This record gives sequence, structure tokens and C-alpha cells, in this order.
Amino acid sequence: MNTPTSRSAVLALLLAVAGCQNLRPVEPAPPAPPPPPPIEEPLATHRFEFDPAVDEVIGQIQVTRVQGEDTLSDIARRFNLGYEEIVRANPGVDPWLPGEGREIVLPTQFVLPDAPREGVVINLAQLRVFYFPKAKKDEPRTVITHPIGIGKVGWATPMGTTKVTAKAKDPAWFPPASVRKEHAAAGDPLPRRVPPGPDNPLGTRKLTLGWPSYLMHGTNKPYGVGMRTSHGCIRFYPEDIEQIYDLIPVGTKVTVVNQPFVFGWHDDALYVQAFPILEDDEREHPTAAGALLNAAISDAMWRKIKEHGASVDLDLINATVAEPRGIALPVSRAGLSLDGYLSDARRVENRVPDGANWDGKDELLVTAEEYEERTGTAPKQATPSAAPAKQSAPKQAAPKQSVVKPTARKEAAGKETTAAGSTRAAAGVR
Repeated sequence: MNTPTSRSAVLALLLAVAGCQNLRPVEPAPPAPPPPPPIEEPLATHRFEFDPAVDEVIGQIQVTRVQGEDTLSDIARRFNLGYEEIVRANPGVDPWLPGEGREIVLPTQFVLPDAPREGVVINLAQLRVFYFPKAKKDEPRTVITHPIGIGKVGWATPMGTTKVTAKAKDPAWFPPASVRKEHAAAGDPLPRRVPPGPDNPLGTRKLTLGWPSYLMHGTNKPYGVGMRTSHGCIRFYPEDIEQIYDLIPVGTKVTVVNQPFVFGWHDDALYVQAFPILEDDEREHPTAAGALLNAAISDAMWRKIKEHGASVDLDLINATVAEPRGIALPVSRAGLSLDGYLSDARRVENRVPDGANWDGKDELLVTAEEYEERTGTAPKQATPSAAPAKQSAPKQAAPKQSVVKPTARKEAAGKETTAAGSTRAAAGVR
């Protein structure tokens, strides 16, 4: 029976049901994913202005992406990094097939070594050189830094202080008898004189040091820069030696140190940069964070830490030392992790930065097999993590240096050493 009363009851029931539906909680829409970080212009990586009174860290960490058939060596040279620098900053990445589109960390921020800010300073563990030209009046101080190759095990680059004694363009190379013997044993005999040209391992420039058999020079094998492949000399990319050759006068002081753990203050934080201990470094290095801080940090730096009320994250230091990736990391910022720090890093185009020494035309274009054949060193393969701070395998003790008396890290800052008693040829061992 369809009466007004029944119709009203049905209508009331429908309204009640509708009202209950309207009262149900509305599921919130999922948050929109954060926009990808902007891709910016790459920053220059070799020349920096700094204030020696306050600046102990230069540069800025950057991240780029693999493009095309890039190898890590290709990317390293674009950003004026050495092979070891880029490989250890990206553990687990295949150096020869990193994968198009993959993010690559560029360790282009550097803690300055604990040494006088004058002349040339070389940190062997860092595989990097820092040149501090004298400032002109009313101009800011600058520092120029480049990756380098150094002496392999058994041919270690010495520590100490010396100076640049001579310079030469397009030098000939006179291989010492010891080097010729080594090459002959490997089925690669060398002539007594190698003229200037593409086959000359000294490249186009050389700077002779006060240690008679050691040079700073270019190379005809740029893919070996950033590794231990020389007979004790210090190798540069061709474009870098040409720049620094013109800037460094004869008589410039050269300080060589071996500092696997470097600390420095920057803005409001204490930074640490850790590198693997060289295989033939027989010194006992503290690895626990507390002992390392006490051994490495100066009284002036402790005062800065106290003035800023900073609290040093010992666990972060321990993790950094245990996995030395060569990334400068602020260890006095609360709640910071390496992953978080890298996620906030500047994302940049994969190209040579404006103002760089290299024009980008001479790509390496070398395969892993060619790399091993030409350098005599097997390329480092991808590993799940970086190498430990101290090698666990038995070490082969380096032969005693008759060329220069080794000095401790702190002593290397201010004492002149001599090269008396050298039996190697003054032409340089490369």
C-alpha cells in the first residue's frame, strides 16, 4: 500500500543511509613523490679561493649520472679526479660497465693535508697534489689541486721536503739501468734514450726535484693517473702538468706527506676524509675514533669545536675509517649519515666544468684489457664495499730508501731533506 506515510518512511530511511555514508572517513590521497633534484652546472674542481686562517676544506661534493658507454675513468678525467678516487667513492660499481643512468658520486671536496700552506704539498695516501701560489697584494689566496700517480710498491715515492730545481718542456727520458732491467725481464726492452713524443712516459713537461731521481711530470698513459703505477715519480694528467708547469717557479718548496686520515674545519663543522692505508705503509695508525682524534687534531681545532658547541659523532668516524671512501664528511653535525649527506649533494651535468684545464677532446676510450696491458696493473673490479682501512694480507716490506730519509707526518711539515747517496740516474725513474 503506497500511502503518504509509507512514502515518508522510505524517504527518511534513504536519507539516513545517505547520511551515514557521508560520515565515513575519506581516505587521504597518497602524497605526491618529491620532485627530482635539479640538474645543475658542474662546479670547477681544480682551483679554489680560500682563507688560510679559517678554511681547511675546499670544493663541494657532486653527483652525476653515467651517460652512454662511459667508464668511471672517463667520468674521472672530466671532473679532474683520479682512478682510485672515483672507484673507492662508488663501491659496488663496475668501473668498466657502470650502467647508463646510474648515479656516480664525485668526491670533489677535499680536506687540506696537515702541512704548511705554501708551495707544493703532496699527500701520498690521497693521491693528490695541492699547490699554494704566493698571493699578490689585495688578492685572495688560492689553491690548485690535481690527482696524481705515485710510486708502486717497491718503488715508493719518498716523504719529506725538497724543492723544484729545474723545468723542461718536451723532455727526453733516459731510463735508469734498474728500470731497463725490469722492462727487459718483462719482455719489454727499453732504449737508453726515449726522445720526446707520444711514446715518452714523461709527457710534455717535467719538473726536476731536489731528490735527483724523482720528477713531477706528465704522462702518455693518462688512464694511470690516480694510481700507484710509477717508479717513484709523480704523474699528472697532460692538461694538468701543462697548467701547473707554467705556474710553479724553480725553487718552489715541495712537501710530501702520507696522511690517510685528514681532519679540517669548514663553516660550522669538523670534516674527516679517510683513505685506504698504503700497502707498504708500516706505521701503526690509530683506527679507533677517540685515539685518531687525539692524534690528528690540533689544539686550535679543538678550540673551534668547543667554541661552536659541536659534538663529534664517534660512531660516524669509526664507520668512515672502517670503509675509507675518500669522501669528505662533516662528523660534527647531529643526526648526519653518509647516505643522507650524499642524497643532499649537488646533482650536476655529466660534462667538463667550465674553466677546466681539459677540453674533453682526448677521451680515454680504453678497455679493461688495454688498461692492464698498457699500465701493467690489473683494473680494480667492483666490490660490495670499499677496501678496509688496513690490509689484512701479509705485507711485503718496502726496500729502504737510500735517496731520502723518511720522516714522520708531523716532521714532514718543516724540515729540508737531502738526496745524498742516490744510486739512481738523475734523469728520473719515472
